[in-house]
Order: sequence, then structure tokens, then C-alpha cells
Amino acid sequence: MKVRVEADGGSRGNPGPSGYGAVVLDPVTREVLLERAAAIGVATNNVAEYGGLIAGLQAARELGADVVEVRMDSKLVVEQMSGRWQVKHPSMKPLAQQALALVREFTSVDFGWIPRAQNSLADALANAAMDAAEKGQVWQGNSLPAAAPNRLAGWQDEPGQPITTLLLRHGQTALSVDKRFSGIGDPVLTEVGRSQAAAAATRLGRRGGIDAIICSPLQRARSTADAVADALDLEVIVEDDLRETDFGDWEGSTFGEVKQRWPAEMDAWLADTAIAPPGGESFDATAARVWAVRDRLAATYLGQTVLLVSHVTPIKQLLRKALDAPSSALYRMHLDLACLSEVQWFSDGPAVVRSLNDTAHLTV
Repeated sequence: MKVRVEADGGSRGNPGPSGYGAVVLDPVTREVLLERAAAIGVATNNVAEYGGLIAGLQAARELGADVVEVRMDSKLVVEQMSGRWQVKHPSMKPLAQQALALVREFTSVDFGWIPRAQNSLADALANAAMDAAEKGQVWQGNSLPAAAPNRLAGWQDEPGQPITTLLLRHGQTALSVDKRFSGIGDPVLTEVGRSQAAAAATRLGRRGGIDAIICSPLQRARSTADAVADALDLEVIVEDDLRETDFGDWEGSTFGEVKQRWPAEMDAWLADTAIAPPGGESFDATAARVWAVRDRLAATYLGQTVLLVSHVTPIKQLLRKALDAPSSALYRMHLDLACLSEVQWFSDGPAVVRSLNDTAHLTV
């Protein structure tokens, strides 16, 4: 079966509120077979364009296509995926790897550039997604399968192999000792933090069965991931969208200090997850980019186990997604430093949280 994928993505600000769109078409009649779109929070044009490509390839795979022609108005993505240009930016490499992994699932994939005027279907979807992103909304246009009925985990036969995500929070830093806002600043692990990372590495090394390690680019997460990677003899893949929420002007301050200096802003932030700190990022924007990571992983690592080394907010957002919980659930979960949580994501929609805030490795 041959299909045509037209994909696009964009960012209003580069980086800024961003989204992607993709359509799968009959190459002869141009009948629309599937559409995919999503708001992905704050990102660059290139990240959004790769998001559109990945979503389009996923949709083509769902339809059972074996031959795909991809058409995009992003010359960068087309040339990189055709092998004529190198992927140099660190944040783009994981996306390119995910796209290439999807390409290998087809008999043939042909990439070609088209003018924006000829990419109007995907462009319209991407703009709708960007509209939602500008409003701080988490929006997806048919980007995931419809949710199946609730499942009693362990009682019912499961629908195929899930992707299992092990969620590891980084170890201690000086800012976490003093309970200060620690977002995209880059403190290093303390001696205690390094010991916590080593304990997690020992536990996960004994566990085994981990197929990939993916981590935030911030060095407190990278150092924790490197300790585990040494124990498992795996490479670490850096994923920019697993970074912590950007707390803007509040970075490095305690809760009390922020409350004293920004009382109105703090009250608004606590009342609405769509509100960002001054100069920072909202929890809803964090959710959008982290959930987009989950979608990309589900396409690449089906039936496998992936360790994600990240921060408290991204991990909470993944747990909230798995539990289908409201945004207020963020304030009702506690995650210790270097804790482990585990989620299984099934192809028909529902997920199962198998553990949360497990710190057994820190108490032996």
C-alpha cells in the first residue's frame, strides 16, 4: 500500500508556542486517510517540523502502508532525512533518530520538498495547534488512539506488548537541599546526589532489561543518567523536552522569598497551571512537550523498556497523563530525589502505573 504524507510544524517566536500537523493521503485521489496534530508547548520551528514528520510516519504505519512518499516545505528536514545534510544540533539528533527508526519499518520512503502553498493541509493543522499552544492549552488532533474502556491491571489479558517507562528523578543538588526553585538552571549533584545516583545505578543494573536511557540535557539529570549507563553499558540519549520547567525570575529563590516578592503572581500560579512565573514556563506548557516525548517514544520503543532520567515536574506530568488525572494532581504527588516510578503504556490508550516514588535503593 502506497500513501503520501504531508507534514508541517511551526513556532511563533522560534522558540515559542509551537505545534505540528500531518496528513496521510491517497497519492492518486488525494483523499485524506488520517490526520495528526498537536500543540507541543514552547519549541523551535525545527523541533515542530520533526514532530509533524514523526506523527505522519506513525499514522502511515497505522494504516499498514509499506511505501511512503513524504512531502514537506522544510528543506532542512527533507535534506537531513535524505542523508544529504548532517544533523548537528544536539536537540535535533533524538528526533532524527526516531524518524529514521520509523523509516526503517517501511519498504520504501521517499522525501521531497514542496512549496508552502502546496502543503496547505498540514500547514492548517499546524497553525491550529500553534493557536492552542499560544493559549497555553494542551491540544491534540487525533494524535493518539481513542481510549479503550478502563482496565483492571493484572486481571485482564493485555492488548500486546506495552512500552514500559522507568522514571528516575535526578539526585540531590545544593538548590534541592535548600528547597529552592530549580528549573533550567544547571546546578551539579552534591556528594549525596552522586551517592543517590550510584545507588539507583546499582539497583537498575541488577534489574537489567532496559533497552534505552533517555535524559534531560541538564547536568544534574545527565550525571544521574551517566551513572546508570555505566552500570548497564548503554549510551545516553539526550532529550531536550525532558528538561525541568523554566521558573523564570523565581529560579534559585525559596518559596517564601517568591511569596514575599511576587505575592500576586505566586497566587495566580498556584491557582492555574496555565499561568507561568514571570519570564518562565507554565506547567501546562511543560505537560505538552513532555507528553509529546511520550508519543515519540511509543512509536520507537514499542514492547521495550526505557529509562527516562528527568525532574520532578516532567515526571509528575507523565504520571498524571498515565492516571488520566486533572492538573490539580500535580500538587498531590510527592517525588523524592532519586526516586523511581514505573508506567506501562498500552497501544489502545490506557496506561498502568506500577509504582510511584520508590526509594528502596536509597535505604539499604
